[in-house]
Amino acid sequence: MSFKKQIPNLITFLNLAAGLFALIHAFNGNYNEAFSLVCLGIFFDFWDGFFARIFNAQSPLGVQLDSLADMVTSGVVPGVVMYKMLTDIQENQSIYTLTGDTYYMAVVPYIGFIITIASCYRLAKFNIDTRQTDSFIGLPTPANALLIMSIPMILFANQYEWLSNILSNPYFLVGLSFLSAYLLNAEIPLFSLKVKYFSWEKNKLQVLFLAVCVVLLVLFQYLAIPMIILFYVLLSVLNNTVLNKQV
Repeated sequence: MSFKKQIPNLITFLNLAAGLFALIHAFNGNYNEAFSLVCLGIFFDFWDGFFARIFNAQSPLGVQLDSLADMVTSGVVPGVVMYKMLTDIQENQSIYTLTGDTYYMAVVPYIGFIITIASCYRLAKFNIDTRQTDSFIGLPTPANALLIMSIPMILFANQYEWLSNILSNPYFLVGLSFLSAYLLNAEIPLFSLKVKYFSWEKNKLQVLFLAVCVVLLVLFQYLAIPMIILFYVLLSVLNNTVLNKQV
């Protein structure tokens, strides 16, 4: 096989490498570095499939490598970050500190790994679901990873005490973990963000979405990420409604 046809796999390996480095920083509580590396991994994930199509290098091996890399970058890392955030709360907030009477609450941080389990199931299902060739059913793992990874970034960057209180509440984080697991595998059709062809007609929805994303990021920085995820879901639902009416 020519080197050109190996380029998509090399890009996939860059995604995996970014995820591995992010994992180290997540375990060490370096959320900013972990967030940046996950974003880098998602950037590589965006382009590996594109170059596979351009170079006519699509293969079953590439599909599996892509999912395995995503499992680390967009599945394991957000699970670890949620685990670490819940652990930090128990260690740093006296109201939630473990005592002899509340020893059973030591299992709470491990609930964060439901994100990883749900991501694994979602990726495996994606590989065998013929309905997801040109769109998604359920929230893609990279989008979900950004949602989870944005929480500590918002917590440390925002200036609103009420928002900090919400984001540092273990009940909220546990609820978000279960919501994340649900969205990953919900039967909600969502449009794909990957560019397959340089065509305005075929990519106008993606271009509109990306334009709104840029505006939100400029205005709200990290807080824009949950807004973008919500907008993505709502825009997909609206798009599906319009398409169904045209049929």
